[in-house]
Amino acid sequence: MNRVSKAVMCQLLIVLMAWTPFNLAQAGMIGTDQVVASAAQADRAAVLGFVSRADVAGQLQSFGIDAATAKDRVAAMTDQELRYIAGRIGSMPAGANHTGLVAVIIIVLIFWWYTTKA
Repeated sequence: MNRVSKAVMCQLLIVLMAWTPFNLAQAGMIGTDQVVASAAQADRAAVLGFVSRADVAGQLQSFGIDAATAKDRVAAMTDQELRYIAGRIGSMPAGANHTGLVAVIIIVLIFWWYTTKA
């Protein structure tokens, strides 16, 4: 490397260092309510994603439950119910038989429907 290229390289590095923002990350405290809300939202998204799958929607159709109705019922579930179902979905091995989980979802949905109807 000759003297001119070293000088150009040094000048380029100085300019880039001056343009580089030093405040890329900010640390701060987050409240428990924010963590709980994000966890509940993630559980809701996991269950809605599961209900939206073609094989699950077909199974729900065979039980007489429309996919849109199932999504509405999932939207109305409590955080505790969603956490339980999302945990069950996450613990199932890939390619496993989903009949038990679908049965749990249907039982929860029927229970929810019965309690809100009364």
